[in-house]
Amino acid sequence: MVRINIVCVGKIKEQYLRDAVNEYSKRLSRYCTLNIIELPDKKIPDKASNSIESQIIDAESHDIITHLSNDAYNVCLDLKGKELNSIDFAKKINDIQLVNSTINFVIGGSLGFNDEVRTTCRESICFSKMTFPHQLIRVFLLEQIYRAFKINNGETYHK
Repeated sequence: MVRINIVCVGKIKEQYLRDAVNEYSKRLSRYCTLNIIELPDKKIPDKASNSIESQIIDAESHDIITHLSNDAYNVCLDLKGKELNSIDFAKKINDIQLVNSTINFVIGGSLGFNDEVRTTCRESICFSKMTFPHQLIRVFLLEQIYRAFKINNGETYHK
């Protein structure tokens, strides 16, 4: 069974989003071993300078990298990444799990992450060119992973 780690900066504060994460985590338990690694986000001061924001990005990025391993298939969710439809995403997960037993998906904090995270990851994917809160992206990612397993197993869900 493939292990999927979601390495993410910040905690989910809203109960309705926590409920969604819990629901998809429960659904995914029959397809994979899921582990959500929540890293602390750094407080962003009001009217922070570019220098302060860069320091925050670097600190959060360093925390992310310490949770990635070279033997896992690391994928970052990034506005600069490749957009995939659900079928292609399902194929990608299927192809990865044929050669690797662990997939790490990275979700940065509200300021994103630095290029070191991008180069540590084998690839970057983008869910949309629109900007979404990182807590909501976690729910989107879990739903798409669940959808991918349903597609790959020929089960009814994706239409």
